[in-house]
Amino acid sequence: MLIERYNIGIFGKMNSGKSSLINLLTQQQSSIVDTTPGTTTDSKIVLQEIHGIGPIKLYDTAGVDEQNELGRKKRMKVYADLKECDLVLLVIDPSTRNFDSEKEIIANSRKLGKQVLIIYNIFDSQYGNNIPVLERDIPLLSSYSKLKLRAVDTTYRTSLINFIIENFESRNQKIELLPFLKKDNHYILVIPMDVETPDGRYLRPQAMVEEYITRNWAYPTSFRLDLTKARSKNLENIVEKERFLNVIDSFKKRPVAVITDSQAIDVMYEWVPEDVMLTTFSITMINYLSRGRLNKFAEGINTLCQLKAGDKVLIAEACNHSRIGEDIGTVQIPNFLRKNFPGVTYEHAFGKAFEEDLSKYKLIIHCGGCMISPQKQLARITDIEYANVPVTNYGIFLSYIQGEDALKRVLLPWGIRYASKR
Repeated sequence: MLIERYNIGIFGKMNSGKSSLINLLTQQQSSIVDTTPGTTTDSKIVLQEIHGIGPIKLYDTAGVDEQNELGRKKRMKVYADLKECDLVLLVIDPSTRNFDSEKEIIANSRKLGKQVLIIYNIFDSQYGNNIPVLERDIPLLSSYSKLKLRAVDTTYRTSLINFIIENFESRNQKIELLPFLKKDNHYILVIPMDVETPDGRYLRPQAMVEEYITRNWAYPTSFRLDLTKARSKNLENIVEKERFLNVIDSFKKRPVAVITDSQAIDVMYEWVPEDVMLTTFSITMINYLSRGRLNKFAEGINTLCQLKAGDKVLIAEACNHSRIGEDIGTVQIPNFLRKNFPGVTYEHAFGKAFEEDLSKYKLIIHCGGCMISPQKQLARITDIEYANVPVTNYGIFLSYIQGEDALKRVLLPWGIRYASKR
């Protein structure tokens, strides 16, 4: 199950007390504290529970004011983390003089619509008198709630926790994994289990869908499909199809929907009866992790038919699994592009890192994103929107290449009526 956590980031200049603050919150030495500038070289992530908010992920980030090439790289990482945060804690040391870094953090937070709370870390009581001066220097500080403390003093922990609880406003949109689910009904999960399937467990989308169906008082049934037999041109195809249809027909109450692995959509589109809804795990996950923005990915597929020689496509996956066999991202999608769009090139972005310059791409094809958080997925969408590049999804792509009717069918359970723009 994907645990939903709020991301809280601690930002500021070097030696402003960010690491001391996270240690104050967690009541342990989660981050190294030292007077040496630049002690925090990369973001430290700590998981915690704050009663009154719930499970959270704390980011202790590097200082953004280091003026060298390493400092530039640190800043890039810090602002990448800021995109994923639900709440920004800006730590300010009033004893300092230049507040350009704080202004930059506030500007980036406002641009991304982030909630900001200000923490004045008073190293020496005499510098508390500097606060009115710096608030005149940064007029936007008047827009935010503020707390004064001494981060190395554990007696301030309760006031810090209460400050966060009282001021944090959750902006996470509640989204159902399967909005079309009906209580006391049957759902069939088609799971091919190919050479990439790990032993002893389902993949995360399969496990999440099964858990969600069960939790909501409905009945999941898993069906292992032999794709090799299903795609064969001999008797094996007929036998495999009959085996599947026998499962469909075995229920006294007709199953509501089939949720299939995307790579089996060519088979399932032909086999699933018209009175049973059909969609894919990848489409389910991208809708869930993008907080209901599936329509954006559906619209992006229209760019596929407009590709021409010289265009570049980015194939993006959020994980680094071992890729063998007929892998979707490294084999199936590239093969389709090479065959149908000569002269179109493609690149890959694997894992949690994302391409910096997205504007060079004509289209981005993204996986279901099951191994990243909703915040990270939304941060990617923000980057894509700023670059003004169309984006689609593995499940949508693999359905579309079976024909527009197949795409219309897998989108219908989500209330999306696909209209081609050819």
